[in-house]
Amino acid sequence: MTTAGAQVLIVDDEPDHADVMADALRKPGHVCTIVTSVREAMEELRGGSFDVIITDLRMPNSAGAQGAAADGADAGLKVLEMARALQPQAETIMVTAHGDVPTARAAFKHGAFDFIEKPLDLDVFRSLVNRAAENSMLRHEAQGVDELVQHNGFEGIIAGSEPMRRILRTVRTVAASTLPVLITGESGTGKELIAQAIHRNSRRAARRLVSFNCAGQSESLLEDALFGHVRGAFTGAEKEREGVFEYADGGTLFLDEIGDMPLTMQAKLLRVLESGEVVRLGSNETRKADVRFVSATNRDLKALVDAGTFRGDLYFRINGAHVHLPPLRDRREDIPRIVMHAATRFAGELTPGALPPEISDAALMRLTQAPWPGNVRQLLNVVQNMVVIASGDGAGNGPLRLDVQHIPDEVHAMDEPEETGPATGSLAGTPLEQLEKRAIRETLSLAGGNREKAARMLGIGERTLYRKLKDYGLR
Repeated sequence: MTTAGAQVLIVDDEPDHADVMADALRKPGHVCTIVTSVREAMEELRGGSFDVIITDLRMPNSAGAQGAAADGADAGLKVLEMARALQPQAETIMVTAHGDVPTARAAFKHGAFDFIEKPLDLDVFRSLVNRAAENSMLRHEAQGVDELVQHNGFEGIIAGSEPMRRILRTVRTVAASTLPVLITGESGTGKELIAQAIHRNSRRAARRLVSFNCAGQSESLLEDALFGHVRGAFTGAEKEREGVFEYADGGTLFLDEIGDMPLTMQAKLLRVLESGEVVRLGSNETRKADVRFVSATNRDLKALVDAGTFRGDLYFRINGAHVHLPPLRDRREDIPRIVMHAATRFAGELTPGALPPEISDAALMRLTQAPWPGNVRQLLNVVQNMVVIASGDGAGNGPLRLDVQHIPDEVHAMDEPEETGPATGSLAGTPLEQLEKRAIRETLSLAGGNREKAARMLGIGERTLYRKLKDYGLR
């Protein structure tokens, strides 16, 4: 594993000494931020994202003449405490000229990765920081896999954004109940994945999950599919067949696009949901069907009820718990994670054992900015297309590299049309300073707090970005 490019925060009240440490770490490619007080350190820890935090133990001059006493002789320990609270994935290193055992023990007690004495041996120092950076990166990777992809019972769902995390918390709660669940959201937002998660986290997880799409079905075919038929019920019915309700008995039944169901079928569905009994076509015999009922639609059922095309009593019956999935354009911070996860999966399918692909900042920014009317489904199709096209370029023994030229034309053509005049949501009349602040804030979020990467995306120098962060009060 390479540790070059780690984000390092250096806290030292002696600027010359801090510059020496930073110069030693910049040579192997680390990105260093220098502050000279506990107060500045707190601001950076709250607003930035760091892999390694290096702090001097004693900084009597770190707050200037008026604040020296506030920081005190053990200011470094305060930095360690803040780092542990604000950046728990980062590793911390204590630097001191007072290398006594009690001080070392205090540093380790406050979560330090290691302890090094002045005067520094720069080779030893670099080696120590590299090990700390590797530890931090491994921890980040492990946490990322656990939180974003390999949820227990939430496999395949990328949920780094707060809206999606809230949805997963709701799903885990309602899954344990017997309430019917209605999942709403635009096409392609992942409603079936949520239905699968509800089933996996329920007490019926060991039984079947049966999925059926109601869209485009005639009334007769829909009734047969849901409830089954007996032999001779209609021409061609040569043997009995159970419907999806019976097939899902004891498990979970997921009906997708329930908003497309004809009114007469809605009445029959309501009767089954209320009685727990089905009657096959051509029969008078009732059969028990114990199912956990989950449904989904991309339509506004309340509006359909008002219009008289969806039964109000059925709506209230299926809406025991409601999960609404936001469109991808409202959770853009998840797009880079989805892209990388999907690219790795598709590359592995194309070439088993392939290294995870690399994707350029420009391509990632373009994909993140696109409106995605088809939501996650459309994004996954585009990423698969990019992997196939990039594989034709020939990556040798290294990983595939996905770049702007691999993005299909449909993405470049899907930009939302420009407004002909000022309107709600228009940028017309917005002060340039506000636009710049917004661009910096959103780019930093996309870059995961990595200022070097954000500056590269914005097309400005890192020093310029750092100055603008201070000018705009962005932390």
